[in-house]
Amino acid sequence: MTGQHLTIFLVLLPVAAPIRTAVHHHSHECPDVDPTLTPWSPGHDVTSQVVVGRGQSYLLQSSASFYSLEIKDGGKLVFADLGLSRDREIVLKSREIIVGRDGEFHIGSEACRYQGQATVSLYGRSDDQKNSKQFLVTPGATLEVHGKQKLAWTQLAQTVPAGGLPRGTYYYDSYNRWTRGINIRAIDETSGAVVDLADFDTFESEEESRRLAKFIDQIPSGRIVALAANDEASRKLGDSAKSKIKELGSVEVDSLGHRDPWAFVGVKGDPSSAVEQRIPYVDTNTTGKATVSSRFHSVFGFFEVAVTSEWVGGRARCTFSVNGSAGEYVINLKDDVTSWEPGDHIVLASTDYNMEQAEEFELVPCEECSDYQVKINGKAKYTHFGEVSDEVDMRGEVGLLTRNVKFQGEVEDSCYGDNFCQFFDYDTYGGHLKILRGFKNVHLSGIEFTRMGQQVVGSYPVHFHMAGDVDELGGYTRPTYVRQLSIHHCFSRCVTIHGTHGLLVQETVGYDTLGHCFFLEDGVEQRNVLDRNLGLVTRAGTLLPTDRDDNMCRSMRDGVYGDYEPLPYSDCQAVSTFWIAHPNNVLTNNAAAGSLHGGIWYIFHRKPTGLSDGSAPMYESERTPLGRFYNNRVHSNGLHGLMIDDGVKYSLPTASSPQEYLARSYGRYKPHRNADLRQPRVPAMIEGLISFKNWLEGAWVRGGDIWFDKCAFVDNGIGLTMASEGTFPNDEGSSQQVWNSIFIGESENVGSPDGARVWAMGGVKHTERSLPQFAAFPLRGLDVYDGPILAESCTFKKYAQAPQYDRWSSAIGFHRYNAWQNSPRNNVTKAKFEDVQGRVFVGQRGLPGFDTEDRDGDKTNIVHDWDGSITGYPDTYIVGQENYLARNPGCVEKPDWLAHVCSGKYAQLFILAQSPSTLVMSMVRDEYPGHPMTFTGPLEYDPNSHQQYQPVVMLEKSYTIHWDGRAPESLRIYPINFVRLPRLDLLLHFSNQFCVFDTTCFI
Repeated sequence: MTGQHLTIFLVLLPVAAPIRTAVHHHSHECPDVDPTLTPWSPGHDVTSQVVVGRGQSYLLQSSASFYSLEIKDGGKLVFADLGLSRDREIVLKSREIIVGRDGEFHIGSEACRYQGQATVSLYGRSDDQKNSKQFLVTPGATLEVHGKQKLAWTQLAQTVPAGGLPRGTYYYDSYNRWTRGINIRAIDETSGAVVDLADFDTFESEEESRRLAKFIDQIPSGRIVALAANDEASRKLGDSAKSKIKELGSVEVDSLGHRDPWAFVGVKGDPSSAVEQRIPYVDTNTTGKATVSSRFHSVFGFFEVAVTSEWVGGRARCTFSVNGSAGEYVINLKDDVTSWEPGDHIVLASTDYNMEQAEEFELVPCEECSDYQVKINGKAKYTHFGEVSDEVDMRGEVGLLTRNVKFQGEVEDSCYGDNFCQFFDYDTYGGHLKILRGFKNVHLSGIEFTRMGQQVVGSYPVHFHMAGDVDELGGYTRPTYVRQLSIHHCFSRCVTIHGTHGLLVQETVGYDTLGHCFFLEDGVEQRNVLDRNLGLVTRAGTLLPTDRDDNMCRSMRDGVYGDYEPLPYSDCQAVSTFWIAHPNNVLTNNAAAGSLHGGIWYIFHRKPTGLSDGSAPMYESERTPLGRFYNNRVHSNGLHGLMIDDGVKYSLPTASSPQEYLARSYGRYKPHRNADLRQPRVPAMIEGLISFKNWLEGAWVRGGDIWFDKCAFVDNGIGLTMASEGTFPNDEGSSQQVWNSIFIGESENVGSPDGARVWAMGGVKHTERSLPQFAAFPLRGLDVYDGPILAESCTFKKYAQAPQYDRWSSAIGFHRYNAWQNSPRNNVTKAKFEDVQGRVFVGQRGLPGFDTEDRDGDKTNIVHDWDGSITGYPDTYIVGQENYLARNPGCVEKPDWLAHVCSGKYAQLFILAQSPSTLVMSMVRDEYPGHPMTFTGPLEYDPNSHQQYQPVVMLEKSYTIHWDGRAPESLRIYPINFVRLPRLDLLLHFSNQFCVFDTTCFI
């Protein structure tokens, strides 16, 4: 009897006394077992301004509310750990919490994670002048908060289908389609997938009736069969078809009359399962709707098949739908998720072009689940792709939102006051955590942040503010970190690194936030490590021009000069999940899984801005080598997956430069050793990038040496654009390169029709799919632009021209609407093509997707097929078919590409003309006098400036240049982008005089 009692006691012990024995394995490492702590239960007094000071070390044992709380001068506050029960929680509520010099705030420790439920809740309104709603960590302070060790995020191991069906939901509507007669669907009973379909015009033909009977006869037993009458189906519906339909269980088919609506669902071989409805026809407006539905059970749960047949608005209509029933669904995951618990909330990232396809779910108990499975409460509205397809990992991310330790802001039910209610209908005035320079120790892990941040500069969920070096270089023997944070539904950024260096941000989820999420601010922040973080659903905010959407950009004009109206494309349109304002930082294993504009954006501050102004030399950021970029993922972004380009405006607005301070502006990246252009170039290596389903571009990079290795670009509008400069290469001798990478135009991830911006027929397979931009957008893998560039050992898959859909896609294409230039030193070698129906497409004016393509760069498209792996002709050039400056009689025509393949030696001319700078230049190859090419130049008219023209020419050929007016008073001509220099003659017309230009001469 004693032994039996002892067994029962051991089983119940964790429940009866959960505070210590079952929770903490090393009690001496747990801050709440310190015997010097005084138990403290101060209660609730929202008027009290509490100071915990010298000689006061408190163990907070129950919830408390204050007006303000300050901990300083040796004061210490530690949360008691009440154990694993979700019903026992300590909530500390205050308008303001300050941890001052020599003050300490502890919830758990690194070695003894907090197991109970703890919440820090910051309350107040923006219109209360006495409220800051902040948690402030000042010099000399200690902040140690450590929740449970739980997996931050993982990836799907199998696709989660829309509607809870393994192969997705199905919907068909005959409205505006000609499917008169009997419409039929055969549906797989194990998956809910429509496996066969047809329509038979049983009004017109008895043969159609016999075909219908044969169709039903060939359906396997056990399969679900759905039928509907559309318009008139009875006139030639013969006995053979009626007999087969009656075998399915129908009793109404013999009574089917002229134009009667009729709907049926049954299972072949089980007539008792049949449900049907027939409605007598009255007229095309008042006849009712026949509606039936039936619920079926399979291994994954329940699904419903529904059929309608009706007359509406004078027209016939029938519909078929297959949907999963609301309930629970087991999802398969890549990693062990046993740390996730029932009641936790997770988010599934979008794996389509639209970030809004991210979905949240609560986890429910699942006895049958393995360590790699969880059960969600509900069904997915959208398909979430969970496969490695064509050797590219496009498995959607799954992030944990729930943590047992929480920092939260308390908010009103709706927007109020001056909180930008013209843009937001909800309260955006949350709490914020701010950490100042000189703190003693700060380490955060296992914490949930929600309703934090404000549309106020400096108020963010987690904010390291001008903290300087926070690693060993700053004297910290335990370098500062934030790990395993779940930051969601917040109102301004996720983690802000401002004037701070050496911070580790790891395994943190940032979801549904406003403005740049992981944010480096002033252009000086260096040596920070961002590793294995997940950011998704990054929305527009108001704080900076680069945070704003188009409406905000145009509307917010207080920061501009005079009546200047900001231009969204050039001043704003940049909000990004990772905003990296200095290249000397480490980004590894991160996922940017959906932003309004950009996934990962490297932006360049020509000089430090904000509070860091003057702390580094001019150009230091633009010229510093890249820290490390490895194994990052970018997808479902509204513009760019990866962007390395542009800067921010570092001067105040003036009449000549009216844009707002910190608006998007000019910047060029050219990395050199020690940020010194006199020292060797240091290529920026982009390794292992996976970029898919980005609305415009998988990656856009501009500047000096930027090289890609072992990357993947899939289902992007444009896979990769490598740009140098519109003139000479920005950094002399540099190039952009991509090696050992894969480009896929149309993958197996077809997306979801419900959430798709564009849903149209694919080109590779005759299957509808989501597409970027618009249905006729010409998909390209490698986008040839500027130069020099090199693509070596790259594989291109599944690109198809689809002229039947006005879509002219290609594995290799050229940058559209190009007013600038293309270099003859753009090289491709060792290219491979698999299932590619369009290797190259040059495009031309008038084609869909190329409508107004007639600018200087459009006319001079050229790429060098170094080894013949594109064309079959080594050392040849692909040029536009109308480019008579570059072609020759020996060129091979490629009409499907709108191109010629030509041999020869090529170069560019860089022509600067001034006084006037508005002329149209006409250039003609002397052997093709009837085919001149005109150039307008890319620069806006400025009487004090110049215009530039950059034709591509063949060496050892002669050309003549004409102007459409009086020749420029100043003219400079440079031969550029050539390998060696034989002879090139130019004849320039100046009124009645001629000037011969010879490239062998010194200019």
